[in-house]
Amino acid sequence: MQKLLIKGKQQLSGKISISGSKNSSLPILAATILGNSIKLFNVPLVKDIFTMIELLKFIGLTIKISKDKNSLEILNNDKNINTLAPYKLVKTMRAGVLVLGSLLSKYQKAKVSLPGGCAIGTRPVDLHLLALKKLGAKIKIKNGYIIAEAKKGLRGTTIKFPSISVGATENAILAAFQAKGKTILKNCATEPEIKDLVQFLNRLGGNIKIFSRKIIINECKKIKNKIRHKIIFDRIEFGTYIIAGALIGKKISINNINFSYIKNEINILKKMGVKIKKTKNSVIVAKAKKLNKINISTKPYPGFPTDLQAQLMVLMTQAKGTSKIKENIFENRFMHVPELKRMGANIKIKNKTATIQGPSKLTGAEVMATDLRASVSLVLAGLVADNRTIINRIYHLDRGYERLDKKLRKCNAKISRI
Repeated sequence: MQKLLIKGKQQLSGKISISGSKNSSLPILAATILGNSIKLFNVPLVKDIFTMIELLKFIGLTIKISKDKNSLEILNNDKNINTLAPYKLVKTMRAGVLVLGSLLSKYQKAKVSLPGGCAIGTRPVDLHLLALKKLGAKIKIKNGYIIAEAKKGLRGTTIKFPSISVGATENAILAAFQAKGKTILKNCATEPEIKDLVQFLNRLGGNIKIFSRKIIINECKKIKNKIRHKIIFDRIEFGTYIIAGALIGKKISINNINFSYIKNEINILKKMGVKIKKTKNSVIVAKAKKLNKINISTKPYPGFPTDLQAQLMVLMTQAKGTSKIKENIFENRFMHVPELKRMGANIKIKNKTATIQGPSKLTGAEVMATDLRASVSLVLAGLVADNRTIINRIYHLDRGYERLDKKLRKCNAKISRI
């Protein structure tokens, strides 16, 4: 099993280009079931994407990958379609459940394994099923599978989610795409990744509008052929590298970004004392001379993203004073804390809040990744720590970060796979 070996205290300098968004690519890939001939660009070639590609191939789509161009050509000729998403292909990736909405919308039936993925929380599919039932699907859970059917097709309706869920919003949009009439989603997620999905579906022939916490989906009556779409940049990858620059950067230029999606993250880093110079579609960042304490809470977009909480916590360990993070999205998202404490961090957990006392001198250690974002927080800690850090279970990291070790090596980091 591969590990990452990091020799810390190496000043970073160079350029990093941000890859396409994993969290945007996965629902759009699920949406390609609805189309015929589609070409996607700026797709991050990470483990979760390859898993989704295998799932779509199992369903019956033909997919050609251009690794040098980060593009995919996807064909669906509606022949030999299998409306099953098996456990072996869904167990490692929660986004696999998103094919449920697309299969129901187009083929009126689906059998999809209950999802797996990281151990950061239960992430139940209750809200997904609530939306699909409202649209007219008959659903039962049997032997670990969701079995759904809508023999006469789905019908537009109004769905008000009891709490905001990105995945449930995406599944509802996909299911409602060809549902008869109009569907209105209320109290729904409106992340940039959902906006990207909507833009893709509108190119496919949809008529979908997003408002603040409300999405209106009008029935798509004609699917357009030969669609081309470029995936948006990964705002979580951006946040990860800008934090690396603030921790140990001499001068790092981070390219291929859209500022309209990351205003809140940049403002929080500036409050902490990080100097960020903006150009047209890039930022330049260097190690902060003095980091200030801060209190934040994770919230649905446009609030601070839970996917950046672990990385920001590493930055907080280097800030002067007491910082706090309240985790409001997932119940098990502090699993990186024991590993950071082994490296010298002063962190206490009570209920949903982590209290970080800084600055702490971090020292390299052998640590273990427990989930995708926890693993990259250990990379950040290793970059700023004395001596060497060994990170185990980096398959979590490979699920969502494209060529992370290569990108960091280009900026003079001493990081290698062993």
